[in-house]
Amino acid sequence: MARCSLGADNLCFGPRCPSTRSSILPGSFRARRLSRFASKNYARVRVFSSIKEIQDVKESERSSGIVRVDELDKTKLVSGFSGTLGDEREEGEVGFDWRWPPWKNLPQRYTLIGTTSLAFVICNMDKVNLSIAIIPMSHQFGWNSSMAGLVQSSFFWGYALSQLPGGWLAKIFGGRKVLEIGVLAWSLSTALVPVFAGFMPGLVLSRILVGIGEGVSPSAATDLIARTIPLEERSRAVAFVFGGLSVGSVTGLLLAPPLIQNFGWESIFYIFGLLGIGWFTGFQLIKEEREGSTASRSVSRSEDISTNNSMTTSLSDLARTLKDVPWKAFFENHAVRAMIYVHFCGSWGHYTCLSWLPTYFSEELNLNLTEAAWVSILPPLASIFVTGVASQFADNLIANGVETTKVRKICQTIAFVSPAVCMTLSSIDLGLAPWEVVGILTGGLALTSFALSGLYCTHQDMSPEYASILLGITNTIGAIPGIVGVALTGYLLDLTHSWSMSLFAPSIFFYLTGTVRDLHWIQERVFIAISLGWLTR
Repeated sequence: MARCSLGADNLCFGPRCPSTRSSILPGSFRARRLSRFASKNYARVRVFSSIKEIQDVKESERSSGIVRVDELDKTKLVSGFSGTLGDEREEGEVGFDWRWPPWKNLPQRYTLIGTTSLAFVICNMDKVNLSIAIIPMSHQFGWNSSMAGLVQSSFFWGYALSQLPGGWLAKIFGGRKVLEIGVLAWSLSTALVPVFAGFMPGLVLSRILVGIGEGVSPSAATDLIARTIPLEERSRAVAFVFGGLSVGSVTGLLLAPPLIQNFGWESIFYIFGLLGIGWFTGFQLIKEEREGSTASRSVSRSEDISTNNSMTTSLSDLARTLKDVPWKAFFENHAVRAMIYVHFCGSWGHYTCLSWLPTYFSEELNLNLTEAAWVSILPPLASIFVTGVASQFADNLIANGVETTKVRKICQTIAFVSPAVCMTLSSIDLGLAPWEVVGILTGGLALTSFALSGLYCTHQDMSPEYASILLGITNTIGAIPGIVGVALTGYLLDLTHSWSMSLFAPSIFFYLTGTVRDLHWIQERVFIAISLGWLTR
């Protein structure tokens, strides 16, 4: 047996020396895991070989770039290695850069996108939990549909209030800092819901606080994406992050019924709240590890602002940055107003269905709590698949030279026309079986995910610099359907006793008018942005 030190100057791990690659090093330590003087740690490598392997090595040696092995044992052994870590040697042995956890090797922008998507999973879990819990809560506290609609809509009061402040704070302190504070706020408020359930003002206030915490998240995520993700990857990044909402809906609707049946409706608020607190704690650890290493230079400018200014930023500085935002230009141009209305239309159908579909399936299709929850999973579950297809479709079109505004127009049209047609078919008495109605609604609502490659990318296309603020503006108006639409649906249901009139008809109207408005103005968006100097890249 002989021990050899591998010098960085004479290593060869290329196709020109195939016979030495498998004999000298195990498969798990290939070239991509080695770096020349990459670490202060090194590994001593023992090479065991048979006589036949020694001959193969000698025959394949060339004058340069070959690992030379002398005085190898002529005994029958298998290849292996043993290593000890220590300080770097002067002769420059190859070092193995041991990294744990595995995601530390990923580019920083991927790590941020992954953790942000996970936050959005928890976000929708805390949003949909009440749509299931409202059924046993209504029975326990004697609420009618109007009162249940009021309780569910209270979330959107806080959601609407926090949109613009969230966009502005994301621009000043960075989307990352705003996101983590938002997750902690909504998680603590979720855990307080059972405490105030018997006291209506307290219950409404707790849900408002949940809405405030979740309301800053879209703007924070938009800021991260706009500053760290290149244009050709942006549709996929937006789809991956906001696609977490669909995953959260599925997860929440799956977990809520068994938890309610076994531990009571209170349990879902406690457990889901703890998940958010756990995410916040884990996010702090990941951040500390990343800051302790040599981070990638693809750090967003928002993170630099967050680090440099932090909480020491004076009120005068904050006021100055607020004045620097071209608010008047935003509200005066037709393109932004069109985006606001399109966002409003999409939110009406999304929020009313998110809040009322479990009750619709329970009452209209005579399903029990578990069955209604399982059926309600189908639209967001299908949305996960559609999101991946839509984002890849959009990015491929842009990469192949199709005009960006045309791609956004195509995606947004699919997102609006599809549910309008499917809701119309569900509303008309065609003698369809319940499972057919479920299938039609599932397909239509799943295709609304094309909006993630349409409307939700337009803010960043127009201006990465002000993307979070633009989303804050449109999302503020987009939250109004959550306040008005959810409550109005319950009121119309008590008044007409018709799901077609209370749930589907208003959504169909807004989907169709939103399509017309979007097609009319979308061509002007980028050109107006350029003329106003919003585009920074």
